[in-house]
Amino acid sequence: MTNRPITTDDAGLPAPSDEHSLSVGPNGPLLMQDHYLIQKMAHFNRERVPERVVHAKGGGAHGVMRITEDVSQFTKAGLFQKGKETPLFLRFSTVAGELGSPDTARDPRGFAIKFYTEEGNYDLVGNNTPIFFIRDPQKFSDFIHSQKRRADNHLRDNNMQWDFWTLSPESAHQVTFLMTDRGIPASWRHMHGFGSHTFLWYNAGGQKFWVKYHFRTEQGIKNYTGEEAAALLVDPDHHIRDLHTAIEAGDHPSWKVNVQIMPFEAAADYRFNPFDLTKVWPHEDYPEITIGTFTLNRNPRNYFAEVEQAGFEPSNLVPGIGASPDKMLQGRLFSYPDTHRYRIGPNYLQLPINQPRAAVNSYNFDGPMSYRNSQDPVYAPNSVNGPAADPALYDGENYQVAGEIIRSAYTKHAEDDDYVQPRALWENVLSETDRAHLVSNIVGHASAPEVTSEMKQRVVEYWNNIHKDLGQGVSHGLGLS
Repeated sequence: MTNRPITTDDAGLPAPSDEHSLSVGPNGPLLMQDHYLIQKMAHFNRERVPERVVHAKGGGAHGVMRITEDVSQFTKAGLFQKGKETPLFLRFSTVAGELGSPDTARDPRGFAIKFYTEEGNYDLVGNNTPIFFIRDPQKFSDFIHSQKRRADNHLRDNNMQWDFWTLSPESAHQVTFLMTDRGIPASWRHMHGFGSHTFLWYNAGGQKFWVKYHFRTEQGIKNYTGEEAAALLVDPDHHIRDLHTAIEAGDHPSWKVNVQIMPFEAAADYRFNPFDLTKVWPHEDYPEITIGTFTLNRNPRNYFAEVEQAGFEPSNLVPGIGASPDKMLQGRLFSYPDTHRYRIGPNYLQLPINQPRAAVNSYNFDGPMSYRNSQDPVYAPNSVNGPAADPALYDGENYQVAGEIIRSAYTKHAEDDDYVQPRALWENVLSETDRAHLVSNIVGHASAPEVTSEMKQRVVEYWNNIHKDLGQGVSHGLGLS
């Protein structure tokens, strides 16, 4: 920190941390009193008008989920009971690009699902990857800024991306995934989706479990090489066109609904932190269980009304499902609905695409663009038979946390390491062709004219930490010794 200025908040006050949010102990939930985190997220959510700050370019479709297996021993959530059919809306997107950017960019894809359940909306805001670049929301706006345009010349800058990635070793797993051919899906129909975060499930008896969601495409995985994607730049709406055309022709894409279930008590001493968003749960420990399928069967009738104004929020959790101590999830519980209140308006849930199919008995009152008549009483508590909360519906959501209020990384478990899982991806999952494409994709990205010689050395070191053969391949491709 010698001769470097101290980070401040927007009031000029010294920032307590650029990397760690305020939590109850290293592993506990985050606190609303972390004003610096709240300010960073709230400001970040308001950076663009009116398009989304992230996931701006996308498309979507309506569909239905059907549950075929009995998982009532794990959750009492109505939409996951055997035989249940639940209507849904799914929005796909790229992450970093703005409206009008090409669908075939090398980028993660958003995979956001809104389930219209009888108990209210349940939203899963995931990606086509089971992991993410960071594990603490304090770094989220900084990460996205590194992927966006420069402040001075308004150009994208690969040097900025590598600067952030090489200084954030936790990004290695996701960046490895991104630089494989799966970084450019051939279509939204030909990619998996993931809830990514860990969630809490609890059954009617109050027993608790940790769960991860996996949506496996039944169309098969198809990807583009960098060269194939470049040839498709003449059609920047390639993925939107593909999905719309397929559904219009009656070719309705479907996905298996799979879950991984971890006993609640197993998380405490699991070999690595199971709530770390940069890691997956190995299938040999917790195999995937297929519990149903969902199918997309209807295109939007109006793109703006249904796709652009769709608002997804991971804080929409029905009884039987709760949040976990995943710090990134904790941050998103605030960030997503706050973004919608700004971008669409405080009454965005009254829009048809967002409106619950369940009855709404809320004490929210008026506000811009309200068209639902408020009924007296508009306050609680009251003595005139207004709606009342039922805490018993959420029995099972509670669990004990303890610890000093601190800013800290997660407590390390025995096998916590940022390079183990991307190394396993290189050694055990990728074919020789996949490895060759990974190296060439990295080299192509790091060969952009704005990437400095010093940064190229850091890029090589980054990949050397994953595997020496990978590092040597990148080094050779970049013309370094």
